[in-house]
Amino acid sequence: MIAAGPRSAWPLLLGALIGWAASVTLLVEKFKSLTEPGYKPICSIDQTISCSTVMESPTASMFGFPNPIIGVVGFSVVVTIGVLTVCGIALPRWFIGGLWFGLLLGLAAICYLVWDAVFKIHALCPWCIVVWAVTSALLAIVTNILWGRSRGVLQILVEWRWTLIAVFYAVVILIVYIQFQSYWNSKF
Repeated sequence: MIAAGPRSAWPLLLGALIGWAASVTLLVEKFKSLTEPGYKPICSIDQTISCSTVMESPTASMFGFPNPIIGVVGFSVVVTIGVLTVCGIALPRWFIGGLWFGLLLGLAAICYLVWDAVFKIHALCPWCIVVWAVTSALLAIVTNILWGRSRGVLQILVEWRWTLIAVFYAVVILIVYIQFQSYWNSKF
């Protein structure tokens, strides 16, 4: 059994709530765009910062339904786990391992979605970016919960988790900056 301390439990819950809120907002915007002709999502600012462009792409429904449904369901599970950990309830190691694996799969999907948004769709969705950032941070938090007292290679992973996440953020920011450089130069 693993009990997360408050230094991990509260960030887990907060991150899950942020991811859930971003996913719900995306889902509401998607439904409005499907049901209200001519509706422009609130996160569509121009051609580059455009939720609608991203939502209309085939990648926005990778499994035949809108991706935000995965986010709403997935983050709901993480919120529930976050509440349990904040309450000090110890959970089985296999359960936390399953959460870690789910977040790892989520991060792998996000890497594909980042690639697609930047190089194929040529647009960025602000709420999607929130989900990207939160998912990777949640993976770091759960890595600490799962392996925080480990030795050897796992200890190295735990000690370097935030550095690895910072490198992920830096790579994504650099790719976005380079790919949309003319856009950023016109704005600043």
